[in-house]
Parts: sequence; C-alpha cells; structure tokens
Amino acid sequence: MRFRGLLVGVVVLAALAVGLYYSNKQEAAKAAKPPTDQPPKIISINSTDINKIDLKKKDGSEIALARNAGGDWQITAPKPFPADQDSANALATTAGAVISDRVVEDKASNLATYGLQSPALEADVTSNKGKTSKLLIGDDTPTNNGTYAKLEGDPRVFTVASYVKSGLDKNINDLRDKRLLTFDQDKVSRVELNAKKQDIEFGRDKDQWQILKPKPLRADGSQVDDLLRKTKDAKMDLSLSADDAKKSASAFAAGMLVATVKVTGPAGTQTLEIRKNKDDYYAKSNTVDGVYKVSNDVGTAVDKGLDDFRNKKLFDFAFNEPSKIDLHVNGKAFAFQKGAEDWFSNGKKMDNISVQSLLDKLRDLSASRFIDSGTLGSPVVDISVTSNDGKRVEKVLISKEGSDYIAQRENEPALYGLDAKTVDDLSKAASDVKEAQAPAKKK
Repeated sequence: MRFRGLLVGVVVLAALAVGLYYSNKQEAAKAAKPPTDQPPKIISINSTDINKIDLKKKDGSEIALARNAGGDWQITAPKPFPADQDSANALATTAGAVISDRVVEDKASNLATYGLQSPALEADVTSNKGKTSKLLIGDDTPTNNGTYAKLEGDPRVFTVASYVKSGLDKNINDLRDKRLLTFDQDKVSRVELNAKKQDIEFGRDKDQWQILKPKPLRADGSQVDDLLRKTKDAKMDLSLSADDAKKSASAFAAGMLVATVKVTGPAGTQTLEIRKNKDDYYAKSNTVDGVYKVSNDVGTAVDKGLDDFRNKKLFDFAFNEPSKIDLHVNGKAFAFQKGAEDWFSNGKKMDNISVQSLLDKLRDLSASRFIDSGTLGSPVVDISVTSNDGKRVEKVLISKEGSDYIAQRENEPALYGLDAKTVDDLSKAASDVKEAQAPAKKK
C-alpha cells in the first residue's frame, strides 16, 4: 500500500512538471510575439545595409543614389554628382526605419482617398541583398500631424509621422555635396599655394608637413592644416538664381587674384582659384562648374606668405617628455637626466617643478622673426635635448646679435631671430633648477 501511494505521488508530480513546462513554453511564445496593439513596422532595414535609394516624385522628377565601391554615396540621377555623405546617410536612416503610427485600413479599396493612387512620393529602398521595398507617400492626414503611407504589395494603408515624409522628400540640392573641393584631408600628400607673388609647396612625410618650395624649411603643421580646412569649407550656394550666378561670374572675372590652391591626394589634384572684388571673395574650382561667393574666412586663409607657414619653434619635441637636457649658458654648464619618475643632475635628485619650468621655456622657445641671410656668430648658448626614447637629439646654438640674439638648429641653414627677454628667461629658468628637498624627519 505504501509503495502504491508513492507511485501515485510520482505520477502526479510528473504530470504537474509536464503541465508547468508547456505553460512556460506558451508564455514564452506569447512574450516573443509583439503586442497586437503595437503599430507594425513598414520597412526595417539597417541603414548600412542599404545600397540604393530612388526617390520618384509626382511631378515626374527622380533622384537616385547608390553606394560606390568604397561605400560612399553618389548621386546617379538625374545626372552624376558627388553626394553629401551626412545628408545621404540621414536619408538612408529614415528610409530604412519606417514605423507606422496606426493601420487605417487592412484592405484599402480606394487608394485615391489617401492620395496613394498617384502618390506625392515613391521611395524605392534596395538592400545589399537585392530586395527592393517600395514605399508610397500620400496626402497629409486631416489634422496635419501625419501622412498616409503604403508599402507596395501590402494591402494595408498606414499613417506615419510627419518627419518620415520630410526626411524622404529631398531635392537634388539637399543631397549634393556642396564643397568646392572634395579632398580627404587626412590623405592629402601635397599642397601648392600661389599667393602674395610667392609659390609655396608643402609635402607631407607621414603626419608631418614640410615646406618644399621655395626651399626646404620646417613648416608649422597647424597652419597648413588650417589652410586645408578653410579651403575645404568653401561651398557652393545652389539656391542662386541664374541672374545671381551671372553676377558672381562677372565679379570673379573683374576681381583681383588673391590665391590659387592646388591640393593633391589619391584621387588626383584639385584646384581652387580665389579672387577679391571690393570686400567680397569669389572662388572657382576645377571639380564643379560655376563661380561662387565664399566667406571671408576662406579668403584670409589663403592670403598668406611663406613666413606665415614656417615653424617658429626651435624644438620639435613638443609634449614628448625628454630624457636628457644639456645647456651651456654664458659659461655655465647644466646637465639633467630623467630617471624613472624624477630628474637628476650629477647624481643628485632635482626638484621636478623647477625642471618642468625649464622644459616649458625650451618647449616655447620661438623666433620673433626669420632672418633671410647671414651667418651665426660665436655661440653664447648651446642647448641639446634628447627625446623620443633617445631616438631624437635636437641641438640649438644661439649667438648674440646687437641687443638681441640669433639661433640656428643643427644641420639646418635657417636662422631664427630671438628677443633678448626670451633668452634671458631661458637662462634664468636653467639657473633656478634646484635640488629636491629631502623629506622632513618624523619626530
């Protein structure tokens, strides 16, 4: 009897376990299904998986975009144009994620009621798998807070938020790349500037700019980058009327040449010619047709001479921490070496704050002017700085010239004019380096 009761209990327990299993399975299945009152998605494609978009409007106009081999968007119709990548990506984001507000009809019998018989806009979205989704955009809702929409092949009519329509209803000017020069700044290898009756040429070695013409000189990389950035910011105003375009062309033709910039990268050489007429600047590019008025920032960025782009600093170690400093200043010798964390001189630990003050003076040591000719006299200051794990050693000699000084980097012909105060402050910073104080003994 006891065994029979135990057997019955096992059977009941097994039945409960099976029931619980199927109950949990049904609950999981219900959870996996979207709520019946949740508006369905009309199009759901990751924007990065979209490789073609066609916009067809009621007036018969059409704009087509497609990704090129490099993944960038290009306008292919009504005729080829470079596309503004931000605008094209925003369009792809909108086109790939269209969610309805509600279903108006499950099986619409009269599409004209919603403006979908002859839609205001058709957006054909093609994925990289070759599937095309055709979205029809019709009339606005009576309350003007949404728009009627339908997916071709789906009998339902939906309403979508107004931003869906505004995000898709773009014209050619909305999507065109408006830059007069379309180079990739990070990939530019050479820049030529003809301004102020000078021909200047810059070349990039890895990430460092050098002046190649009129003669090899150190370049101020930030100034060259600013030149590229400002010329890249020159844009077309595509909203100009035909009359305004003619006026710009006439002003350019009658204007005074300010500069010509040539930028060379993997895609070839692009040229921008800038002229000034009265107080306005106008530009013409070899990449697009037409003449366009540009901002004064563009005009002043290119209206510069050789000295504006020369590196005025005597040392290149910048914010790399040097490992060794040797100075001879007016007959006094100073030598500092970096340990693991501290600076030492003749085996004595030095005060880090006073050494950093000297480093700041060396880092900021800059010319007040450039000297075109002459030779360096007898040095009164001799500086050597070792950095980059010992791979870079920079040496600078400074001689007295009247009330000021002249400096020269080792193995370079260029001469730099220094103000007397600059050299005096450097000498004082070297003299002010002191030993580190021993920690106070505890009582």
